[in-house]
Amino acid sequence: MDRGTPAWFRTGFAALRDRPDHVRHALLIEILEQVRRLLGLPARHESPMLLDWMKKRGSAASPHREAAAATAKPQGRVMSGQYLLLYRYLANRYANTVVLTFAEIEDLLGFALPDQARLHHEWWTDAETDAAGPSYSDSWILASRTAVPNLLARTVVFERAA
Repeated sequence: MDRGTPAWFRTGFAALRDRPDHVRHALLIEILEQVRRLLGLPARHESPMLLDWMKKRGSAASPHREAAAATAKPQGRVMSGQYLLLYRYLANRYANTVVLTFAEIEDLLGFALPDQARLHHEWWTDAETDAAGPSYSDSWILASRTAVPNLLARTVVFERAA
């Protein structure tokens, strides 16, 4: 790559080499979104053709489902901090159910999960609500998902909240 290539672009691709597939996919999505922003292109979900199709189609959602979706994401909270990559990964999955091993979660995060996550079911199921800052549980709550761990299998099932 030439000298005019931004540093984040060069290091972004270099970082992909030794990462597992699911981490590579999440990082590639992030790189593509940054390139779109730099070029002033609309994001994937802002495509004019998609918006036209959605307008013509109309809303097929029931009022109950729309009400549930409106309350699913806590208002005014934004995901940031060290669990941001897990949030982005879960938010960008189309599947209603995502199953990740502890190792896959650690690969996404770039650090080991705390011992409480490996030993206590409540770490995953009790949502911490701290107005002072983001919580680890925000990574799945703000992605509209619930977390159900299987501590023996070292996996977590993230279900889309209904």
